[in-house]
Amino acid sequence: MLEFSRWKVIWLWAVTLVCVAAALPSLTATFGIRWPAALPAPHVNLGLDLAGGSHILLEADPAQVGQQRIEGMDESVRAKLKAGATPIRISDISNRGGALTFLVEDVSKIDAVREAILPLTNGAGLTGQRDWKIEVIDGNRFVLTPTAEGIALAVSQAMETAVEVVRKRIDALGTREPTIIRSGTNRIVVQVPGLQDPQALKNLIGKTAKLEFKLVDGTALPSDIARGIAPPGSEIVPFADAKEGGAPSIAVKRLGGIRGDQLTNAQLSNNQQTNEPTVAITFNSEGGAKFAKLTTQNVNKPFAIILDGKVLSAPNINEPILGGSAVISGNFTTESANNLAISLRSGALPVDLKVVEERTVGPDLGADSIRKGMIAMGVGTLALMTFILLSYGRFGAYACIALVINVLMILGIMAIINTTLTLPGIAGFVLTIGAAVDANVLINERIREERQRGRRVVQAIEVGYKEASRAIFDANITNVIAALSMATFGTGPVRGFAIVLLIGIATSVFTAVTLTRMWVAQWLRRARPTDIAL
Repeated sequence: MLEFSRWKVIWLWAVTLVCVAAALPSLTATFGIRWPAALPAPHVNLGLDLAGGSHILLEADPAQVGQQRIEGMDESVRAKLKAGATPIRISDISNRGGALTFLVEDVSKIDAVREAILPLTNGAGLTGQRDWKIEVIDGNRFVLTPTAEGIALAVSQAMETAVEVVRKRIDALGTREPTIIRSGTNRIVVQVPGLQDPQALKNLIGKTAKLEFKLVDGTALPSDIARGIAPPGSEIVPFADAKEGGAPSIAVKRLGGIRGDQLTNAQLSNNQQTNEPTVAITFNSEGGAKFAKLTTQNVNKPFAIILDGKVLSAPNINEPILGGSAVISGNFTTESANNLAISLRSGALPVDLKVVEERTVGPDLGADSIRKGMIAMGVGTLALMTFILLSYGRFGAYACIALVINVLMILGIMAIINTTLTLPGIAGFVLTIGAAVDANVLINERIREERQRGRRVVQAIEVGYKEASRAIFDANITNVIAALSMATFGTGPVRGFAIVLLIGIATSVFTAVTLTRMWVAQWLRRARPTDIAL
């Protein structure tokens, strides 16, 4: 137990010094000391409750998810009935009123239609229900209605996707350690530490970024468009920024376009002729093939670039675009074009998110919390050091040094793994200090007992560390289980507390058991005492 080879000593000191060095940039920043720019500077990120920042609550409309499912089923049914060896003709198609309805022109094809569209429905999770209800009324009219179970599953899947999309967009801004969690069935909580102006954040994460390329319906009359009347199979879409004197809206083909969900990249660029900001996009192989087919078959025809239900531009297809890439132009600023590129790269939100709550947390409250937390930690540490020095002398001094190193190692590891420190994390810090000293108390008391039983100094110390270590490890294993449970199942402040506690348990065992044992062994080898003051 008291044998330490040279390589083991070097390894233990190397681990200790690396962790302590990683804590220095955070400590210097706390005391207002400038850290040299040439040196690495891992920092402990402060949470919203300590650094201040922006808090936004987003909400999705479940009715929109239901309507999206109906529109998607509309396209799937049309494609399915056209794809067979003998296409089945349907008419009077409507996707309004919360259901998809259509007439089968040939009544003898009713069973064939049912067999064709039944595979388009699925089970709604583990509910035992299907996600669509299929009915036939009046002999030849199909009515497809999304079930409540199907909509609930679709809303849950949409919100999971929305959380990841929001996370990607915020990460692309370079903001560290945002908190993005679901709240209820259709809400998302977004907290971004250090961001005092939430407007840019709202503009970015509130944009659905649903990109579409659709052919312009050249048969639509301007007078009909002005009155909101579109030809059959087309829809009217407003311009995002209609030029003065120009038409405010345009008619586009509802089906047959290309969606932007097959993009592989989107980057800010500039028009070389006008130097205006644009967005260069690149499709994957499947999307590139569709885009090439669309532009090849419609040369000299206009097509509209639609973002979130508004037309950015409607250029003419002068020649086939075969390279799988295109440029989106509009009245962009550099900032808006860059935000659009970020939105497109991170993917479209599956549902619109509306800001229902917004607040900005100032840094003053966090600074006061840090100050009081430091006071609590300082008072607690001094009281513990005083007690352990008076109780155990030299061994108490080793415990005090280990305690200081323990605090620095926790900060260093948090900085290395880029962990966020919250107010509950400070509570975990203070709790860890007590746990670290507790291990040394067990060891020193056990050594004292062994000396009272008549064992020699070296033997008493060896047995003391060996026997006390068992109780220390058993106690900390139970703490680790509790902390792992909180870190796995908890969110926000609970998870922050658990992470600090986990790190603190590991460093306290390392410093209180391993480092102090190494120092005691070196002292015994050097001084060879005949007695110890315990």
